[in-house]
Amino acid sequence: MGVVFVGKKPVSKYVIAATRQISIGARKIVLKARGSSIPKAVDVAEALRRRFADQLSLESIKTYTETLETENGTRRVSVIEIVFSV
Repeated sequence: MGVVFVGKKPVSKYVIAATRQISIGARKIVLKARGSSIPKAVDVAEALRRRFADQLSLESIKTYTETLETENGTRRVSVIEIVFSV
């Protein structure tokens, strides 16, 4: 299973990272993003679906909230996990 953590880099970087996971034989690709990176993870998922329409199938989309401990107390952050099977 290949996991790609989506952050602040351009969408193309994450598409390339997921493509590498596919090329080395990963049977599942998981895109994970938190907070303001969630829309970018959706863009990456759509780009992968268009590029690998015949190879990838969307297995699941999971959303949840993580509680992070900070110096000023706790903070809640939204998370998305998009899982593709090859």
